[in-house]
Amino acid sequence: MKIHKEGYTIIIVNAVICAVIAAAVIIISDSMLAKWIVSAICLFLALFMLTFFRVPTRNCRIDESLVISPGDGKVVKVKEVVENEYFHGKCIRVSIFLTFFNVHVTWFPVGGIVSYYKYHPGKYIFAWHHKSSEKNERTTIVVKNDNGQEILFRQIAGIVARRVVCYAEEGVRFGQTDQAGFIKFGSRLDVFLPLGTEILVKRGDKVKGQETPIAKL
Repeated sequence: MKIHKEGYTIIIVNAVICAVIAAAVIIISDSMLAKWIVSAICLFLALFMLTFFRVPTRNCRIDESLVISPGDGKVVKVKEVVENEYFHGKCIRVSIFLTFFNVHVTWFPVGGIVSYYKYHPGKYIFAWHHKSSEKNERTTIVVKNDNGQEILFRQIAGIVARRVVCYAEEGVRFGQTDQAGFIKFGSRLDVFLPLGTEILVKRGDKVKGQETPIAKL
């Protein structure tokens, strides 16, 4: 299993803390039950960290006529909205919610030049809340494909997620399904599409980053 570089320090620190706690309980406690329970919890936490920062091997779908899901999760909203940061007009927003157990790597939904990038510090309200797209810590990335079409997507931190890592740089070309970053612990992804775009998913659908087409341009 491949581990994402953003998880190295957290995994090591967590493993050391868990090992110290388990060893202390084993040495100090006279209760065999307590020893087993604490050891099991510490082992679970250590394994959870490993799986949380996993990087899957995928059959990447490359098609410039399609918008590929930027992450794993569940579609929680498909709605026409007004996007005020970059487009300043109406768009179709597809929102994808990630649970603790989803892969938290994010990928570029289309290939092209990054025409806009901005990091926004913010609050940590629940990621499924509609206001999280404008209030929470987040990044905004706009990619212009070779046909001149621009797609905006956001990495959004949630109530537990406390850090959004993004590799986008303005003026740099990224390929479709290239890594865009990582969101640590529970989060949401929003994709903003031009009006008239054919949406290929609906609320409740489960999607996979690098594989599932969510729209056709």
